[in-house]
Amino acid sequence: MTTLIIYPDKNPDHPDVTTSDPAEIADLLGKVGVHFERWKASAELPEGAMQEQVIAAYQTEVDRLSAAAGYQSVDVIRLTPDNPKKTELRAKFLDEHTHDEDEVRFFVEGSGAFYLHLGDKVYQVVCTRDDLLSVPAGTLHWFDMGPEPRFTCIRLFTTPEGWVAKFTGDKISESIPRFAEKVAA
Repeated sequence: MTTLIIYPDKNPDHPDVTTSDPAEIADLLGKVGVHFERWKASAELPEGAMQEQVIAAYQTEVDRLSAAAGYQSVDVIRLTPDNPKKTELRAKFLDEHTHDEDEVRFFVEGSGAFYLHLGDKVYQVVCTRDDLLSVPAGTLHWFDMGPEPRFTCIRLFTTPEGWVAKFTGDKISESIPRFAEKVAA
């Protein structure tokens, strides 16, 4: 279930906000400059759909967003529990970092959690199927796909290099509850 939890960064044991209402999530994130919306596929996708099929199912939304924000490339990433590099990939995303471009992800299936470090708060956004999240360039954040990842995402980029992180070295990500902890709770 899509969920937003807002933690004080110095006291994550007592969240300020917890909501699963998509309209409230969009409103709260919009107030801090983060874009959230929900999409529906124009066609049902088969299990293991290829990149071209996935993008075609969401082409109208991809085109609209690309035109509005200047995204130049789009691809699909899929991770499953049988991926031999799942532990290495999870570790790569778990440390706080920024990007020079927006990080745009649309969840075609599965789930994962983005953590946005904004001022003295950490916004944990658990994204699930049909969720689009656009994290603005320069935003401190990290991503947790859990120890047994299962998701397919459409990614949109403004540069051909795609995902390039600038790690901060801050260990705040270690003090906020992990995605797997919240899913299990």
